Amino acid sequence: MFQLFVNREKELEFLEKRYLSNKSELIIIYGRRRIGKTELILKFAKKKPHIYFLATEKPIRDNIKDLQNLMANYIKDELFKLAKIEDLETLFREFLRRKGTEKTVIIIDEFPILIEKYKPVISIFQRVWDTLISKRRDVMLILCGSSVGMMETEVLGYKSPLYGRRTGQWKVEEIEFWYLNQFFPKYACTDLIKIYGVVGGIPGYLTKLNPNKTFKENLIENVFTKGSYLYEEAEILLKQELREPANYFAILKAISAGKRKFGEIVNETELDKSMVSKYLSVLQNLKIVERILPAMTSIKEKTRIKRGIYIISDNYFSFWFRFIFPYKSLLESGELETYMKIFNKEFNSYLGEVFENLCRKYFIKKLVKQPLKEVGKWWHREKEIDIIGVTLTENLILIETKWKEISYTEAAKILKKLKEKAENLEKTMKYGIIAKKIDKKEKVREKGYLAWDLTDIQPYILKPKSNNKAL
Repeated sequence: MFQLFVNREKELEFLEKRYLSNKSELIIIYGRRRIGKTELILKFAKKKPHIYFLATEKPIRDNIKDLQNLMANYIKDELFKLAKIEDLETLFREFLRRKGTEKTVIIIDEFPILIEKYKPVISIFQRVWDTLISKRRDVMLILCGSSVGMMETEVLGYKSPLYGRRTGQWKVEEIEFWYLNQFFPKYACTDLIKIYGVVGGIPGYLTKLNPNKTFKENLIENVFTKGSYLYEEAEILLKQELREPANYFAILKAISAGKRKFGEIVNETELDKSMVSKYLSVLQNLKIVERILPAMTSIKEKTRIKRGIYIISDNYFSFWFRFIFPYKSLLESGELETYMKIFNKEFNSYLGEVFENLCRKYFIKKLVKQPLKEVGKWWHREKEIDIIGVTLTENLILIETKWKEISYTEAAKILKKLKEKAENLEKTMKYGIIAKKIDKKEKVREKGYLAWDLTDIQPYILKPKSNNKAL
């Protein structure tokens, strides 16, 4: 399967700028697994003098020896390869003494593994930077890691020995929705939204799907079949990242079942409140779960945990806990036909949530022709509004989203209800709808409302470039 290098122009520009600086650099690159960090740094380093080292679960001395071999190959020095070097500081000192004057990119991938195997490694890299690399102009050291929590605390955190040493950092995020068509050029906008609902914008997952097969075929072959890559990926990742996966599974299952308030999660899981708080914090650091607050919430209110609700923000995990985890027995028994009846019944409702989130995250910013300083969901007691956008002049744009085709009459009823829900919001407001399709859309607009459907979104989807090469 071809792997396209998509939507990483800003990241490459950042790395190129740091490389061209007239000094040595210490760059931190991090992000969740399968997000494309390694592909990014190797793409950047491809035509530059570089050493790529992937840390492993071996003892620290074996990792040092592997790095020594790579350095020896780089400088083409067999004697250096045979030299007895037992610590990283000596290894870097001797390598830097022997290397040429060209600016060399040294990549340490999965740096958190080294930390786990040998805690002092962070202090050692601090000394390597302070006493050796920072005094030169010909090294770009990149520390890369998938354990987001560890990278943010142990490497970037205030208490880290490396704190204040980095010259730049970049958290690699998922591919934006607009670029999905570059992976699936034959797919219609509706199918791209379905794909996004299943795997989000994770390059490592997008490239596992076949662009020449239908959405349903891809689901059955790559997600619903035991042994396929995406069938157990969520379970594997959680067990890799977390020490008590059973409790995290319980929390994610509760959220997926609609228990989104803190108290509801506690009651559903029957776990201690302090433990649930801790687990939720970890899941938030991993960017699997997000705590959201009503739009226009004050800074004071944001500190109140009871005011927020928790959602599974990672689409792959959201889909997996909704459609795989509860039905594993059915899927593993080979009863696909029975399962598909359940799936087809529930999937459209799930897509309604996906569509709402897409509208909030991406679509509204393109469709509204003015800057918005805040975009969010709003709720109060029994009232709920899918999207509220706050303009620079504090005016409000209120939007309802519908993942279905709606008639002019239905649109009028939705807008009337929207105005009723907003009657106590003392602001200048504009009301609108985003739907899969709106009949007589222009007539709705003539009444002074905002109205968009997929035909308005389609032009923003980026078509594949003819020179877009596979890695």
